[in-house]
Amino acid sequence: MRFWLLLIAGATAATAGCRGSGAERGGPALRGPLVVFNAGSLAYPFRQLLEAFAREHPGVVPSQESSGSLEAARKLTDLGKIPDLLAVADYGVITRLLIPSHATGYTGFASNSMVLAYSDRSAFAGEITGANWWRILLRPEVRWANSNPALDPNGYRALMVFQLAELHYGEPGLARRLERDLEPRFVRPSEAQLIGLVQAGELDYAWSYRSLAVTAGLRWVALPPEIDLSDPARTDQYLAARVRLPGPSLGGRDSVEFRGEPIRYALTIPTGAPHPELAREFVRFVLSQRGTEILEQAGLVVRRER
Repeated sequence: MRFWLLLIAGATAATAGCRGSGAERGGPALRGPLVVFNAGSLAYPFRQLLEAFAREHPGVVPSQESSGSLEAARKLTDLGKIPDLLAVADYGVITRLLIPSHATGYTGFASNSMVLAYSDRSAFAGEITGANWWRILLRPEVRWANSNPALDPNGYRALMVFQLAELHYGEPGLARRLERDLEPRFVRPSEAQLIGLVQAGELDYAWSYRSLAVTAGLRWVALPPEIDLSDPARTDQYLAARVRLPGPSLGGRDSVEFRGEPIRYALTIPTGAPHPELAREFVRFVLSQRGTEILEQAGLVVRRER
């Protein structure tokens, strides 16, 4: 709970001075472009948020660019592309790759849980459960994948799930067996692309988030809370998992370690954002009652301060 309160404090700081729209404060109406880079799993809810925000402020022209969170961060660090707002699936992408050179802080706004998404056509769809999923995946006829860990938090979180599953089920070597079984030809830059492969019948199972399975109309395996990275009360337990990835510098000469934690989505207004006032107003909207409704309708969990 303390961790979430820190995020709430960050949200308050990020929205300081934004106590209503420009028109409501007696100032000029909001207008101009609003450029948002967001995680692939936020593509749908942020499209809904931007459309709703633009309806309230007709002078605002929003644009959205979706990709894996690490890929989005590297657009800033490697390509020098600066959006007005960056929203990622893991706050650690901001703290490890962007602060202090490209951002000064972040605001947490939602959480999620890791799931294994599948369809009625998937092999063994009538048999798979939260207790036997790993046995199903290791069957030679089953096609499954996770996203690229170097580009997308869902990818490295899937590897964390493997490590936590090894401990939870008491199966020594399980994480390594699952990693060896993964076929590189099925790996994609983001989990949202894997969902499309499941819908098309090219994959039986894809590691994803519950919110994506909900909005895509797919079935999913609900994993035990000991391994699905959803429960703040299990923070210490999740820390047993860790993944080391190539760092942000060109050539991958550095490395960055991510440790298991409860899933926390976060957003930041990058240093040098072209339209920071519009970005601050949009942050206020995301954290508003209407923004919360949109996020929850998309299957995300919004945690409020108590």
